[in-house]
Amino acid sequence: MSPGGPSHVHVAGDVEIRKASVGSMDNDAYLLTDLDSGERLLVDAASDVDRLLALVAEPDPVGRLAVVVTTHGHADHHGALAAVLDATDAASAVGDADAGDLPVDADRRLAHGDQVAFGSVALEVVALRGHTPGSVALVLQPGDGSTHLFTGDSLFPGGVGNTQGDAGRFRQLMDDVEERLFARFPDDAHVHPGHGDSTTLGAERASLADWRSRGW
Repeated sequence: MSPGGPSHVHVAGDVEIRKASVGSMDNDAYLLTDLDSGERLLVDAASDVDRLLALVAEPDPVGRLAVVVTTHGHADHHGALAAVLDATDAASAVGDADAGDLPVDADRRLAHGDQVAFGSVALEVVALRGHTPGSVALVLQPGDGSTHLFTGDSLFPGGVGNTQGDAGRFRQLMDDVEERLFARFPDDAHVHPGHGDSTTLGAERASLADWRSRGW
């Protein structure tokens, strides 16, 4: 998937997931649509406001964007946030410790274990501290037996997010990822990161010890 290219569409139960790549850093934005109500949630209004607004309109131009969740406070993940909010009147949500890094005042400051709802769908908030203090993942379990994890820059194919060589931050991130994701969810859980390709927990599980030993 290349920036500006067509979105990738996957239907999981009563939720449609659209993935689009935006911006020079190949950020992944995810639009989730509750197929019963038409309400939507956007994960990371990263860049390219025109592309994101077109993405929001793809399922149905009259559908409502209810909320934009920012997975963490790094600028490449909220570059289009203010413009998307202005155009849609959606609410904004972010992990509490990263709220000060956003260009807008967040409507919700998220904590571990919270839920974010749109239509009849509720996502669980999982705090994954380390890449940033307030990084969060979102858990979608749409009722068809599948699990989808939107992990921002905390978990990718091949490793966890960058902690700038800080041993304490790296250890915290590894602990959270292992305890809050790998220990809870099955191998077929889909991992949708903030950049690049998706993966599954099963594809990455055997590498956990190697990740911990190499650091980042």
